[in-house]
Amino acid sequence: MEGNRGSSQRCDLLRKIREFTRAIVQDLSIGRSPIVLIDRFRVHCTNPHANCCCSSVLPIGKEILTLQRENHVHRLGVLLRVLLIVQQLLQENRHGSKRDICYMHPSVFSEQSVVDWAINDICILMQCSRHNLNVVSVGNG
Repeated sequence: MEGNRGSSQRCDLLRKIREFTRAIVQDLSIGRSPIVLIDRFRVHCTNPHANCCCSSVLPIGKEILTLQRENHVHRLGVLLRVLLIVQQLLQENRHGSKRDICYMHPSVFSEQSVVDWAINDICILMQCSRHNLNVVSVGNG
C-alpha cells in the first residue's frame, strides 16, 4: 500500500514539475518574463516524513520572482537547476543529499545555503516536504 502511495506521489510531483517548467518556457518563448509567486511562511517544513506543513498555516505574504530583477535571475537559475536534479532523483527513484546537490555544480551553488533556499522554495511551490523530493539532509563529517 505504501509503495503505491509513494509512486502516485512521485508521479504527481513529476507532473507539477513539468507544468511549472512548461509555463516558464512558454512565457520565455513569447518574450514575456516569467513570474514565479512563492508563498512566505514563518515556519517551514521540518518534519522529513510528513507532507508540507506550510499548507496548514497561512502565508505571511508572497514573494514575486521575475527576470526583471538581477538578483532574481540568479535565484531562478538556481531554483531551476535544483528542480532538474530533483526531477532526476524522482524519475530514477533515488535519494540525494543537499550536500550532493551542492557539489554537483559548485560554480552555481556557491554555498550549501543557496541549495537550502532553493529546496525550500521548491517545497513551497510543489506543496510537499523535502522528503517527498527525495532530498535528504546529511550531517557534517
